[in-house]
Amino acid sequence: MLSKRSQGFPGERSLMTALAIDALGNGMYVPFSLVFFRHVTDLPLAVIGLVLTTTGLAAMVALPLVGSAVDRFGARRMQIALHLVRAAGFAVYPFAAALPAFIAVTLITAVATRGYPAVQQARIGELTSGSALERVNALSRSLANAGLGAGSLLATLLVGLAGDGGYTVAALLNAVSFLAAAALVRRVPDGRSGDGKAANVKATDVRTGGGKTRGGKAGYRAVLADRPFLGLATANLLISLGYAALAVLLPVYVTSVLHASASLAGLSFAVNTVLCAALGVPAGIAVRRFTTRNRAAATGAALFAAGFLAQALLVPAAGRFTTAGLLAVVVLITLGEIVHNPAASALVTATAPAAVRGRYMATYQLSWSLSAALAPSLLTGLLALDSRLPWLALAAATLGGAGLLLRLERRLPAHAVRPEAQRAALTTAA
Repeated sequence: MLSKRSQGFPGERSLMTALAIDALGNGMYVPFSLVFFRHVTDLPLAVIGLVLTTTGLAAMVALPLVGSAVDRFGARRMQIALHLVRAAGFAVYPFAAALPAFIAVTLITAVATRGYPAVQQARIGELTSGSALERVNALSRSLANAGLGAGSLLATLLVGLAGDGGYTVAALLNAVSFLAAAALVRRVPDGRSGDGKAANVKATDVRTGGGKTRGGKAGYRAVLADRPFLGLATANLLISLGYAALAVLLPVYVTSVLHASASLAGLSFAVNTVLCAALGVPAGIAVRRFTTRNRAAATGAALFAAGFLAQALLVPAAGRFTTAGLLAVVVLITLGEIVHNPAASALVTATAPAAVRGRYMATYQLSWSLSAALAPSLLTGLLALDSRLPWLALAAATLGGAGLLLRLERRLPAHAVRPEAQRAALTTAA
């Protein structure tokens, strides 16, 4: 039977609602980012693209600072702060028509946006532990997908009704959404004890002795010395390339290789979003049936690889069944996503020592950011050589990540790999 804590934590409803509202705001501009900023600022598209790329890279470099701030001030304070920073950024965007102002606002907002997933993961680690991690991670991802889809639809309706002015309205509504999310996050208890360590630090003592890392190292030296954790980040770098496939590769592949309508790519996104939103929580609960989190995450990566191989070898030869074949592959890839993500997120959260959890999460988030930066040039470059190459490369990368996850199983803390080991250790310690 699950413990009371595994069933929920104080303020869970407020935190999850805040996450959904955050995603709703993001959904109002992420799918249309270049066009969005073009209408909000009146700057040329080429300039906007260069600014977004440059500030995105700068924000990735700033991630370690965000991790340090989490460990110093706590994930709750940083979560509220990043909501407020993004609220201010989107409120100012309609007035940042001059290039220097646009660069400044974009840089500050990009740092907050890139850093937020690491802060959120650290926050979840403060508030819950054990087998509840899969459920909470699955629920957060499910709500994020639902919010992104609803936000995209809302932005489309705003632009349809108000024309170009709809983008400005969307920017201001996005600012309001971040303010509402900050207010909700503020209602959630800190989740840390009075000495500044996480409330579940006792579970970390099983591994580290009082929240310190191996060898008593502190700060990023501890992270860099933790080779099994760096292996987790490397595995995620390989597997997270697969997450970029639908957004980066599929639209070009559908129109230029399959010679199908661009609406088929849109339908694929819709299928992915709906399935992630609807099946995320049941899948998060189901992955607990795996013997270890490593094997659950590796299974999800293997489903990714199967989908990519099918895309490379079967879909182009499907003839009049191309649409059905493509959508079947999208379903398979989506199943891989909803199996891999909750298990991998729970694994990395449980692996991180409480005292430096922010730094660990920031380092892990760098693997996501790096794959997002590499995917566009890598996948489109391979596509220019041969239409099958990017899918085969993705299959090889995700299989490599799956193999690395399995190899790391014996080198990671037992309580992270098997939540039952944590409960047993805590019972013994008590």
